Amino acid sequence: MCNTERRLPRIALTMGDAAGIGPELLIKAIDAEEFKDRAEFILYGEKTVLQKSFELYSSKTLKFNELQIRETSNLLSADILPIGTPDPNCGIAAYEAVKTAAIDAVNGKIDAIVTAPINKYSVNLAGIKFSGHTELIAEICNCNDFAMMQSSGKLHVAFVTTHIPIADVAKSITFDRVLQVAELLHQVLMDEGVTKSKLAIMALNPHAGENGCMGDEDERITRKVIEYLRSKNIDIADMQVPDVIFANGNYQKYDGIVSMYHDQGHIPFKMLAFSSGVNSTLGLPIIRCSPDHGSAFDIAWQNRADTGSFFAAITSAIKRANSKQTRNAE
Repeated sequence: MCNTERRLPRIALTMGDAAGIGPELLIKAIDAEEFKDRAEFILYGEKTVLQKSFELYSSKTLKFNELQIRETSNLLSADILPIGTPDPNCGIAAYEAVKTAAIDAVNGKIDAIVTAPINKYSVNLAGIKFSGHTELIAEICNCNDFAMMQSSGKLHVAFVTTHIPIADVAKSITFDRVLQVAELLHQVLMDEGVTKSKLAIMALNPHAGENGCMGDEDERITRKVIEYLRSKNIDIADMQVPDVIFANGNYQKYDGIVSMYHDQGHIPFKMLAFSSGVNSTLGLPIIRCSPDHGSAFDIAWQNRADTGSFFAAITSAIKRANSKQTRNAE
């Protein structure tokens, strides 16, 4: 038994797009009573932007010079922010905050990352090819076996494909990839204490392909994955038709659901848990969570951001960081 002294987890909060609601979310998080004495927060982003947000949204129980800030760029002026508008400098600043936090996590300087929303178009305007947090952080971690998961309470949805054109989805559905995502989902459920999890996989095609009449992927791939998982004593349901599994509360039968592509799972999930959903990246050597919404340019810098999903992401990150610390101490 290793007598490692327990400490508060060090949680990185990345600023997200400065033209969106990210700076507001960060300040409200460090100000929230529910996180008092539960974590040590380090803010990653533009110091002048965070200071402006602090002046607007802090209850002033803290002083700005008491905050831990890891300044990751110096491109923006808080006085002339392009609020509510895609902007390349905002894109670079957001990108650098995430990149720096991920590197610090890999190097053990922080215990988890919670990322505020980034506007992907802003990053691409800066000439940086960027499809999302999930892919960037996985690349920094040199990790190929990863998957996106959305969760809220008992509901967990993991994705075989994410930020790719719909025209590329079918050819990306392979036996190895579907199996990989199902196994990552099974593993995270065990990590969260669900010792007897029940899984389900949604079919790719309408009506689960109608025995191959509407595409053969589900007969050729999905059904084979289910058979393999059952051979490994994993409890998994028969292949699920996507337009039925979320109807009438059917999803509540399962601890984890595998979705074949982004909107197949995101649309029903967000209808059920928009204000409490957490986005996580499975399979990484580090912990990364985020809210289940975008940068909300339409309400940016108006004191109107809903903190529910961001706070849920922080709660999840703290829980996972504490669990990891416990495992490492054993």
